[in-house]
Amino acid sequence: MKAQFTVTVNAGKWLIAKAITKIPEVQKAFKNGRIILKGGTTVSCVAEELIGMKLRISGRITPRGTVGSFESVEVPHSILIEKDKWENIDDCFMEKILGLKPDDVMIIGANAIDTEGNAAIMAGSPGGGNPGKSIAALTTEGVNTIIAAGLEKLIPGRIPDITRKCGRKVCDFAMGMSVGLIPVYGRIVTEVDAIKILGDVDVTVIGKGGINGAEGSTTIIIEGSEESIKKIGKEVFEASNKYLSGNKESLKECKPGSPGCSYHLSCCYSHKNKIKIS
Repeated sequence: MKAQFTVTVNAGKWLIAKAITKIPEVQKAFKNGRIILKGGTTVSCVAEELIGMKLRISGRITPRGTVGSFESVEVPHSILIEKDKWENIDDCFMEKILGLKPDDVMIIGANAIDTEGNAAIMAGSPGGGNPGKSIAALTTEGVNTIIAAGLEKLIPGRIPDITRKCGRKVCDFAMGMSVGLIPVYGRIVTEVDAIKILGDVDVTVIGKGGINGAEGSTTIIIEGSEESIKKIGKEVFEASNKYLSGNKESLKECKPGSPGCSYHLSCCYSHKNKIKIS
């Protein structure tokens, strides 16, 4: 049997999060090991699925561009989960990465993925902050890394090529903070992968985009048994009724004078841009 569904960007985040919690390595690490979650709206969904906790959201992309939080919020952006307890690791991210063992798991989001399986995160703070400065340790230590990224993050071109085109200090004008890219290596889980994990079905993408809240959405055909299609249908409809995950206060968007203005570069809203566009 076949069925057609449209998965919005936010619904995709929740489907990805739920599917990640079903991955055997993640279940094993949750029961007997350690999991590190690096904050972002999709990874915040994972935190909610695992321990019922919303993470602090740092950078984000809105109609105003690449922006940060309105004010500092005393809520963790990144956490370590071990034996049903969590620990704020914002100030010791590298230390905790280096302490991971082969059966532990790191879960991180991405701002860009390409057709070759590459992924990257944007960095608007110097060095990408503590997480950005620690990303290399994921590969040097052989950390089992899962990258939660919806298909709206799929870009034309190759990430190894485009990383050379951007950078915090290369732009003379930016809608929000200028950013660089930090490559991240691991298993990418999109909404298509998530649906395959959640149900015994084949998935084919037949369209992208939409209007009235469906911008960036993915329209798919799934094939499988009636029971499998019903199961996925329930998952999609449930995810479609979910909210945007993340600490409420941290989701408030920055404005001139917010904490990030002291180190964000080229932002046209704080008049650090060299090119003036009226």
